[in-house]
Amino acid sequence: MRKLQSFWREQMKPTTKPANPNFSSGPTSKRPGWSVDQLDLKILGRSHRAKEPKARIQKISDDSRQLLGIPEDYLLGLVPASDTGAFEMAMWTMLGARPVDVFSWESFGNGWVNDITKQLKLENTKLYNAEYGNLPNLSIANPEHDIVFTWNGTTSGVRVPNDEWISEHRKGLTLCDATSAAFAMHLPWRKLDVITWSWQKVLGGEGGHGMLALSPRAVARLEQWQPDRPLPKIFRLTKSGLVNKEIFSGATINTPSLLAVEDHLDALKWAKDLGLEKLIKRSLDNLDAIASWINQSSWISFLAEDETIRSSTSICMKIVDPWFAAKTTAMQRDIIKQLVSLLESESVAYDIGGYRDAPPGLRIWGGGTVETRDIKLLTPWLDWGWLKVKNN
Repeated sequence: MRKLQSFWREQMKPTTKPANPNFSSGPTSKRPGWSVDQLDLKILGRSHRAKEPKARIQKISDDSRQLLGIPEDYLLGLVPASDTGAFEMAMWTMLGARPVDVFSWESFGNGWVNDITKQLKLENTKLYNAEYGNLPNLSIANPEHDIVFTWNGTTSGVRVPNDEWISEHRKGLTLCDATSAAFAMHLPWRKLDVITWSWQKVLGGEGGHGMLALSPRAVARLEQWQPDRPLPKIFRLTKSGLVNKEIFSGATINTPSLLAVEDHLDALKWAKDLGLEKLIKRSLDNLDAIASWINQSSWISFLAEDETIRSSTSICMKIVDPWFAAKTTAMQRDIIKQLVSLLESESVAYDIGGYRDAPPGLRIWGGGTVETRDIKLLTPWLDWGWLKVKNN
């Protein structure tokens, strides 16, 4: 009976579309009600080093700290090149003082592995990898080592379930790429020493700008140990042997977009009005909406089979229809492209194909800027689109 009901639901073309079809996993959807007309643009055309623009840049750190609950003794600043630039900066300036444990289970974590082993060429490194949809054994992390990991695997839909595996008495630093977790998941700040994220993820800001938070232990590493490698200007966090505090007080290494600054301040105001708990709940509600649909589906499932590690932001799915499984990988990717193109042509979902290095499937952003009612309106279209592509 369940499969019969699913069949007829998939047969009928839905009549109601999501109000906002933007389900991309980065850059992500703007906040509900966003309009460029609502941005304060009076600082545009001015120097980012002038008093008022600099204060606006610093306000991003201040508002982020307040909303996220970042400890007062942590430094927080704006750095170049999005989350990638922030995390690269941390690795190139701090890794090498101790052995390194690297945990990876998706493309961005694999990218950090590549940088550590092939670019930095750190010899005393242990790699712990898992396939898409799974986590490596985090409990084997050595508290004597530096630890590198992503909190949420944006391209695999897999997140760290808790912080129990991070020792409170660790000697090494924890470097956490939190770009699709910050503002959507609780982060244990006191167990994290280097935390990075970008504006264009959970709050739907504009690309190119990264945030870097440093614990006192990370600051001590920067001031007490210097790598024997050359550092480009945009990676330099110290000045005369001390952390450059200007970077963490509104000054920037390079020129940021002041339009993007105002856009992000607008997103932060919306987020602060909601509060962190409601932001997190909005994302969890989106995951629940997808889960309710998948539980009634015969053709699709979560990429992460273990629900305790499923991401509520980057919701990744795999196709379980035997017809699909019988195809080659190249054919599967072509089918996914057809489905994505069909839904885009109907203006019901944009940019929901799985990441290019992930198994062929779909990825729907479920962060707090996405309305749950739009997720619920999307799912009948997914059923309809799948059946149409399958029978084409």
